[in-house]
Amino acid sequence: MQADRALRVGIVGPVGSGKSHLIAALCRELAGECRVGVVTNDIYTTEDAEFLRSTGVLPADRISAVQTGGCPHTAIRDDIAANLEAVSELEAAAGPLDLVFVESGGDNLTAIFSPALADVQAFVIDVAAGDDIPRKGGPGIARADLLVINKTDLAPHVGADVELMVAESRRRRDPLPVHATSLRAPDGAAAVAGWVRERLAAFHAHGHLHSSAEGAPDHHHAHPH
Repeated sequence: MQADRALRVGIVGPVGSGKSHLIAALCRELAGECRVGVVTNDIYTTEDAEFLRSTGVLPADRISAVQTGGCPHTAIRDDIAANLEAVSELEAAAGPLDLVFVESGGDNLTAIFSPALADVQAFVIDVAAGDDIPRKGGPGIARADLLVINKTDLAPHVGADVELMVAESRRRRDPLPVHATSLRAPDGAAAVAGWVRERLAAFHAHGHLHSSAEGAPDHHHAHPH
């Protein structure tokens, strides 16, 4: 059965991990192949949406912003109504769209998308946060459909061991994929873009995808508000 809406790809991760820059790079890679939209989440501003519009990677009317007004967990996992409405309105105004990236507000390692909002999700960490992040775990590290270890170019400057991070991530996530990226490289987003293409092809073929987060037990409690 063919899909009658856009594939929704959640991009989630801590503050400063490079989510917005990754989305910009993915838009550059994919905008010539399919119709892409973006919904961003910030607590009190629309800064991420403004950044993406400033890059020119998409027409401005294909980038929408949600102001969560509180913990980013709520708007992507618990009370997703504002994001569902934003995606629906974006598709109605700028559609038909093939693909919508939904970017979470920056949060810690416990953030994850509701499967009712994101068909699949990529969790983004960066080497500057420490190479012990994979060992610390959390639902995003353990079972997001893709784990992106970003800013590998910074590893020599912050004393991080990228090979160790990848190895520990793969042990924790096997068989779910892990990609190490540096968006400073010309092809830095190529592997992640390839993963998105595969998900999009499967979604178009079957009309749905099963997210690894759906139905999986979550043993990590959210942070206190």
